[in-house]
Amino acid sequence: MRERIRVKHYSIRTESVYVDWARRFVLFHCKRHPREMSAPEVEAFLTYLAVERKVSASTQNQAKAAVLFLHKEVLQNLTAPRPIGNCPPTA
Repeated sequence: MRERIRVKHYSIRTESVYVDWARRFVLFHCKRHPREMSAPEVEAFLTYLAVERKVSASTQNQAKAAVLFLHKEVLQNLTAPRPIGNCPPTA
């Protein structure tokens, strides 16, 4: 993950924060490999942060960005989750 962040020219601070959020995501899901997880696990993690931990919206956004970076840029196995609401499913 660090290598991919550096290739994309993200700041050192962003690298540190993203790696930490990725670690927390994996630990939240009992050390399952991120390749085994997809949008439902991401949603469960973000819901936990919002509801149980009561983190701020900006912290939630930071965690989401880090986990999506992990899946999209590093593992290349997750599309962006659909927004929650009354949107019809896409085919």
